[in-house]
Amino acid sequence: MAASSAADQGSLRRVLGFWGTAAVSIGVMAPTLAMSVVGPEPARLVGRAAPLAFVAAAALVLAVSAGFISLSGEFAHAGSVYAFVGHSVGPRSGAFTGWVLLGTYLVFPWVSVAGITLFAHGLLRTLGVDPPDWYLLALAGWLVVGLLAAGGIRPTSRALLAFEVAAVLLILALMAVIVHAITTGSAPAAQRVDVAVFTLPDGVPVSALVLAATAAFLAFAGFESAGSLGEEARAPRRVVPRAMLATVTAGAIFYVACVAVQSWGFGTDPAGVARFAGSSAPLGELAATYAGPGLAVALHAVAVVSAVGAGLGCVLVAVRTLFAFGRDGLLPHVLARVSPRSGAPSAALGLEMGVGLILISGFRLAGTTPNGMFFALATIGVLNLLVMYTLTNLAAARHHWRDHGPVRRLLMPLVGALIAVAVLVQTIWPPVTALPVVVVGWLVLGGLFVVIDRVRLRGAFSEPEG
Repeated sequence: MAASSAADQGSLRRVLGFWGTAAVSIGVMAPTLAMSVVGPEPARLVGRAAPLAFVAAAALVLAVSAGFISLSGEFAHAGSVYAFVGHSVGPRSGAFTGWVLLGTYLVFPWVSVAGITLFAHGLLRTLGVDPPDWYLLALAGWLVVGLLAAGGIRPTSRALLAFEVAAVLLILALMAVIVHAITTGSAPAAQRVDVAVFTLPDGVPVSALVLAATAAFLAFAGFESAGSLGEEARAPRRVVPRAMLATVTAGAIFYVACVAVQSWGFGTDPAGVARFAGSSAPLGELAATYAGPGLAVALHAVAVVSAVGAGLGCVLVAVRTLFAFGRDGLLPHVLARVSPRSGAPSAALGLEMGVGLILISGFRLAGTTPNGMFFALATIGVLNLLVMYTLTNLAAARHHWRDHGPVRRLLMPLVGALIAVAVLVQTIWPPVTALPVVVVGWLVLGGLFVVIDRVRLRGAFSEPEG
């Protein structure tokens, strides 16, 4: 049934190499966006040791990524974890995990659009321009993301890579300026290079480092996005896992180096740590301090661009999950319709853009600020993502146990699942909002979804040739 549906509705095109595939994971992970907002929370928790928190987070993410890397090396499918878990455990588990993935990526693009509005607002104010209502900025971001996503996977992946490379290069330039000032004695408050940023300060408990690493862990969210390109990458069983591993590795190196330089730039004394922990835009603040307003404006601009890239990458994942569900008949078959011009799943893209427009308009009508929209949707998306990480790693462990593989291939996904559960618990406890209830509701709907569609699930997970 799945194969015939694909034939009726169209199929995706294998046009991506390694870099095009990695671009989606890089774009969704959005290192520039992460470094624009994530660093202060670990600094608040562990002081000068914020870079150490990112070292710990990188180790955690490498363990969590083990299940994705191994399963993407065996199964190539537009539905990503929908097929990974389905082949490893069974159709119902696969469909449920795909539903959870969808719970993340239906909302994640619009988290990025909220980021676009925040950074664009800051950019306009820096330029001395009075910003318009945030809804207009959000609609502009929504439109740009949609137009780019409609252009097909090859130009889209190139845009993602170009956006993030340009942004990272600018951050690297700022890092070089800061290091030069510090090492030549021209830093504004005699800041210095201090290797103590990789050790816990006296009196700071290990439990604080665990909390800081949890906050830093979320900067890696999205590394798994390349898994959705299993039907558009050439040699996907080789390229997709390499793209995931390269994204995590490169992201870890960049994050640790960037946060270390930010810590040095603010200063590792109590006053400097307090400034870092209390900063809402650490890169912009450092740029203004060390290089003047011109670089600060440029960093605001590249943050907008990075947010566009993140939104675009998230849309790609959501659309391909909807496409896979539509092709297998779990959702209306029209979602498997592919544009003959661009090769993009056009109906699925229309649905995702419609969800975005409803959410953006709903938050505006409710009088919510862009910050409020960002927090609410990010919380829902992250909680779903952590559930999905857990399920996928458990499925990978079962797959390797069933195939009698090496013990290490079984243990790594189990460790990854435990880490995902631990991060999930740290994220929701103690409870500060009712948003986890929304996620529980989505999971309950997912359970009903797989029960209702259990007959049609028997025809799922057929893989296209290639």
